[in-house]
Amino acid sequence: MNDTNTGAGLPGFAQHTIALPHGPARVVVGGQADGPALVLLHGFPQTHAMWHRVASRLADRYRLVLPDLRGYGASAAPPDQPDHAQASKRAMAQDVVDVATALGIDRFFLCGHDRGGRVAHRLALDHPQRVARLCVIDIAPTLDMYERTDMAFARAYYHWFHLIQPAPLPETMIGGNARAYLHAKLGGWGSGGLGHIEPEALQAYEAAFCRPEAIHAACEDYRASAGIDLAHDRAGREQGQRIACDTLVLWGERGVVHRFFDPLALWQAQCAGTVSGYAMPAGHFIPEERPEATAEALAGFMV
Repeated sequence: MNDTNTGAGLPGFAQHTIALPHGPARVVVGGQADGPALVLLHGFPQTHAMWHRVASRLADRYRLVLPDLRGYGASAAPPDQPDHAQASKRAMAQDVVDVATALGIDRFFLCGHDRGGRVAHRLALDHPQRVARLCVIDIAPTLDMYERTDMAFARAYYHWFHLIQPAPLPETMIGGNARAYLHAKLGGWGSGGLGHIEPEALQAYEAAFCRPEAIHAACEDYRASAGIDLAHDRAGREQGQRIACDTLVLWGERGVVHRFFDPLALWQAQCAGTVSGYAMPAGHFIPEERPEATAEALAGFMV
């Protein structure tokens, strides 16, 4: 594990590069060294930088772990597999577990937004002994969202169906103006533009996303979600697998999930523990749009 002194804009945090079997994983760690561990997972099309405002508000009570997911930011993606298993949420969840283990963390609180929430969901199922409590932000279970797709949802979340097309079509289309595509995603889904994003975070997203290999890794993430991830989810449901720990569900009242789904009910159906949650006055990017409220919600639940 290689360390650097700066946490990419977070005073008192440090970046670590952890060697995993497929390549390096980048993680930022800070807060209370002897506090309970809280792992925060970002979504598409972002990096760990999305958590900066939340992390700064929680650093006095938790040991905070902010990884870049496999293929995002500075974390490597392995070579493609025909079934996209290298980008499955199971594989990404294993990376997070391996990072925690390398940091000497056995059991942790876990929160994920967007794709990070889907990784957190799979991690809680595959590694229940590692997760003390779970929070998912602005998602419903992947299988339910695909199975309930209609024209209205497909229009609102067209990227779910564009990114899963065979390579290199979506990669080529996005690569024609990756920055414009990135800005459209970051400003959409009820979030009302880019005003909620820190300038330093926006620069980090642009540097990380606007690379051919990063665009391809993001497409592979979505291809896995529409294939092997659904197979894993269906198998788990057939076996009666449910999230064991207590779970908090947060979603944006201006977002797509709120408009088309009942996230609280859908998560209650997938959990054996207690499930609570509510809509927040935000679009999709809740941790950046409402960092203080997000931090308060996590601090009140992750105890």
